Amino acid sequence: MGYTQPTPIQALVTRPMIEGRDVVGQAQTGTGKTAGFGVPIVNIVDGDKLSVQALVLVPTRELAQQVSDEIARIAKYSHIEVVAVYGGAPLGSQVRALERGAQIVVGTPGRILDHLGRGTLNLGGVRVLVLDEADQMLDIGFLPDIRRILRLTPRDRLTAMFSATVPAPIKRLAHSYLHDPEWLLAGEETRPVNEVEQVCYEVANQDKPEALAEVIQTHSGEQSLIFCRTQIAVDRVVRILRRKGHSIEGIHGGMPQGERNAVMGRFRSGEAKLLVSTNLTARGIDVPTVENVINYDIPESVEEYVHRIGRTARMGRPGTAITFLSEWDIEFYDAIESHIGADQIERRALALYRRG
Repeated sequence: MGYTQPTPIQALVTRPMIEGRDVVGQAQTGTGKTAGFGVPIVNIVDGDKLSVQALVLVPTRELAQQVSDEIARIAKYSHIEVVAVYGGAPLGSQVRALERGAQIVVGTPGRILDHLGRGTLNLGGVRVLVLDEADQMLDIGFLPDIRRILRLTPRDRLTAMFSATVPAPIKRLAHSYLHDPEWLLAGEETRPVNEVEQVCYEVANQDKPEALAEVIQTHSGEQSLIFCRTQIAVDRVVRILRRKGHSIEGIHGGMPQGERNAVMGRFRSGEAKLLVSTNLTARGIDVPTVENVINYDIPESVEEYVHRIGRTARMGRPGTAITFLSEWDIEFYDAIESHIGADQIERRALALYRRG
């Protein structure tokens, strides 16, 4: 798979998990944590038993696909089957995959509960349970579902929780359902990776479409992920940029799953160079070739800023994070700059303002 040495989070969590100890792993996005828990899972489960022995809970459909694909690559020569289950996709094909026998299931809490209610999934043999992107699952409101699922798994299971941030609700969940866990922090909390060049452009809200077109032209041919705050904004940006002649795709939770899969396929393959997304949908976008993250709408928290810009500079590659600062965004930007450090974000002028 191209790994020559473990990333910091992999080095921290792999050994304790293989030895059967519960862990809480805190790391920035893009640091290789999927392999960090995927390798122990593949070592722990028994490929000769057809029962579900490992369960990975994730917040989004895209992340379910990404994590299951990564674990399947790790398990390629071990006769272990991995099945992804998530909403927005046909239930029948997931049922058939589970009936054929799978040792590892990766899924969103809602769809996991659907299968449990239908009797198509049994968690009585689970030996390992992983909560991935735990802070995002709680933000979305999955906590009651997570608690229900945890109660349906054996008490002597190994439990691992991974999160970019560890607010009080995460700590309470860990103390309630993990047994004397090891708390493992890889790198500084909520800090961007060093390889990201951070740039800010002051742009009037009404000028954002023209500013985006200028930035795209400046980074012509590079793969860019563009963040908007709402689904309506995603559709609007795609519509405006297409009228300007740009080949651009959009993705958000209001789109049919088949369309989302097709869009992601074109972006992952490099056929699509520009992708506009909402925060939640982008949780499952792990494309190492993304060279630029563009905050068309500024994130409303430091944590979300770090999550967003962590979609570039993946696994040691360089990348650029560009943020548009409008007249309504000063409060949010000040909080980000205060946390990140004013010297870390370079302010530049756009040509549309230099022209007056």
